[in-house]
Amino acid sequence: MNSESYLPWGIVLIGTSIVLIFVEVFIPSGGLIAVSAAIAACTGIIFLFIHDQMWGFIGLGATLVLGPMALTLAFKAFPHTPIGRRLILGTKNSDPKQVAERHDELLALLDAEGEAITDLRPVGVVRIDGKRHDALAEGPMIEAGSTVRVVVVEANQIKVRKIG
Repeated sequence: MNSESYLPWGIVLIGTSIVLIFVEVFIPSGGLIAVSAAIAACTGIIFLFIHDQMWGFIGLGATLVLGPMALTLAFKAFPHTPIGRRLILGTKNSDPKQVAERHDELLALLDAEGEAITDLRPVGVVRIDGKRHDALAEGPMIEAGSTVRVVVVEANQIKVRKIG
């Protein structure tokens, strides 16, 4: 292989590595895609250095600049994908009106009494007015079947205390 044939292969391998870095964010591979991207980038850079030292430094610089840019772009795009919206909680897509309604609904439960459906260690499920709610025990563990009272509502979480 003469040194002229290394140039296109080096450019293609570096381009492939940049694409693989972008893809790594969207496809869970346990790092296999990232390792493949690193191998492709290193091989591409070596091929470019074999062709010409200037091309080698250009390839190295391009990889060091475009690689992090591709990763940043992928992380910025991820929350706007269907899978990203499902995986990331509390994104900007949350409807503030729904959040406010949920908070008002929980505020109405302040001082209400109910029953612990599961053990609260410290988190569990309680039934208040026939509805199930996730709750946080304030104080020691509360056993299932105990009577509880809502003592605090913070954000969208209720804290309960065992009574009786």
